[in-house]
Amino acid sequence: MEELESYRIRANELDLEVTIARTDAGALKYFVVIPFLNPGTMALLEHIKSQLITSVAVTSAEVLEPKALEALKLKFRQQAAILMKSALPSITDDTLQYLLSVLIQETLGLDKLEYLINDDALEEIVVVSSHEPIRVFHKRHGWLITNLVINSESQVQNIANIIARRVGRQVTTLTPLLDAHLVTGDRVNVVLSPVSSKGNTITIRRFARDPWTMTDFLKNGTVEVKMLSLMWLAIQYEMNMLISGGTASGKTTIMNICMPFIPPTQRILSIEDTREINLPKFLYWCPLVTRDPNPEGKGEVSMLDLLINALRMRPDRIILGEMRKKDQAQVLFEAMHTGHSVYSTVHADSLQETIDRLTHPPIEVPPNLLEAVNLNVVMFRDRRKRIRRVYQVGEFLVSEENGRSVARPNLIYRWKPGEDKIVPHNKPVHLFEELSRRTGMSLVEIHQDLLEKRRILQYMVDNNIRELNRVGEIMNRYYFDKDDLLKELKLDKKTADKGIEDDDFLTGGKAEAEA
Repeated sequence: MEELESYRIRANELDLEVTIARTDAGALKYFVVIPFLNPGTMALLEHIKSQLITSVAVTSAEVLEPKALEALKLKFRQQAAILMKSALPSITDDTLQYLLSVLIQETLGLDKLEYLINDDALEEIVVVSSHEPIRVFHKRHGWLITNLVINSESQVQNIANIIARRVGRQVTTLTPLLDAHLVTGDRVNVVLSPVSSKGNTITIRRFARDPWTMTDFLKNGTVEVKMLSLMWLAIQYEMNMLISGGTASGKTTIMNICMPFIPPTQRILSIEDTREINLPKFLYWCPLVTRDPNPEGKGEVSMLDLLINALRMRPDRIILGEMRKKDQAQVLFEAMHTGHSVYSTVHADSLQETIDRLTHPPIEVPPNLLEAVNLNVVMFRDRRKRIRRVYQVGEFLVSEENGRSVARPNLIYRWKPGEDKIVPHNKPVHLFEELSRRTGMSLVEIHQDLLEKRRILQYMVDNNIRELNRVGEIMNRYYFDKDDLLKELKLDKKTADKGIEDDDFLTGGKAEAEA
C-alpha cells in the first residue's frame, strides 16, 4: 500500500498511530494501529471486567453526569490496575496502560468507537453493521474504510443502549430510532435492525473539540469581512436572522460563530431536538432539548412545548435548532413580532428557495409575516472542492400585488464560484430602515459602525486571534469598554474616514449584473 498520511491520536490515556493508505486497487483506507490481543489475554480481561462490575458500586448519576463519569472512569482504572497487577505481577507499564484502556472502553465507553471519536481529523463515523468495517469521513480524504469492526450485533446494540441511557432515552425494538448526543457533544443517530436491514447502524457526527470561530471562517474564505460585519451589526441590534442551506453545509457552525456577537448581558435560550448548538461559556445561555414519549406514549416534550415555554422565561434571544413544521413557525414568527430576537435554520439552497419553503407546506407561513426576518444567510457546500461558503446574504421585501402579499428576495452579497470570491450585489433596503428606526442612527452612522466592526474583525485575522476565549474577550471588551479596546488595538479614525468613501453600500455599491 502507498502511505498518504500518518499521525498520532490519544484515546483513554493511550497514544495510537493512524495511517491513511491507498491500496493497489486505488481505494483509500484508514488504519488504527492497535496491539493484537490473544485469546488468553481476552479471557483475562473478561474475568477482570466481571470482578470490576461486582466490586465497584456505580450510581445512575455517575453514568449520566459527564463530570461524574470521568471520576467513575478513574475509579475503574485504579481498581482494574490493582486486579491486573495481582493477576500479572510482571506486566510492563505500556501493556498495563493499553489493557486498562481496553477495559474502560468496553465497560464505560463505546468500544472501538472511542479511538475514532478522539481523532480530530474525522467529521463522521458510521457503523453500518457488525458484518462490515466501520467507515469514517476524513476532513482531508473524504470517506474511508477503517480496519475496525464491532464484533457482534449485540455489541452494536449495547453501544446504542449506553448512548441512550446517558441522555435519558431508550432504543429498543419498539423504538428503533434514536437521535442523541454524547458527553463530548457529538451528535448520534441510531437505527436498529430490522428497520436497518443490514444490521444495527450508528452514525456519529463529530463536533470540533477546538471550535471554529469567526477568525477561522474569515481566514479560510467561508465568509468575507464586510459580510460578517453586516451580520454582526444585525445581531448586535436584535435583528431576526434565518440561516438556510443543504445538509452539512455549515448552518449550525455559522450560527455558533455568530452568537458571540450577542451582548454578554442578554439571555439566550436555544431549543433543539438534539444538541448541536454549542455556545461559549461567556454567554448567558440556557439550552433546552426535546424529549420523546416513553413506550406508553407519555412524557413527550415537543419543540412547540419548549418554544411556548421559552417565551415565559424572559429571553432576549431565542435560537430554534431547525424550523420544520407549521406550528413551530407560527410561534416563532409570533415571537419575532412580540419583540424577541430570533435565530433559526431551515433547509433551502437560496434566498428564493427559502421564501418558497417558508410560504408553502409543510411550514406555510403567510408571506406578509416574512417582513419580520431581517437577514437571511444561505450556506453552500462544494463537495468536489470540499469547501463551505456563505452563498448568499439577503433580505425579504414584501409588497402587495393584486390584493395579496408577495415576498421577494433582495440579494445583498453573493458568492462567485468561478473566482471563489464573495461580492456585494445590492444595497440593503429593509435592514437599514429597521436599524434606523430601532437605534435612531443615520445611514452615515450605520456605516461608521460597520467599518469599526470590519477593522476589529480584520485585526483579529491579522493577529490570528482565533481561540474561543480570546475571541470572547474581544467581544466582551467591545460591549463594555469599546473606546479602550479601539485605542489598544490602535484602530484610528482615519482608517474609518477613508474606508467610508469606498464603502460599497454608502456609494450605492457596484452591483454586478451577471446571474
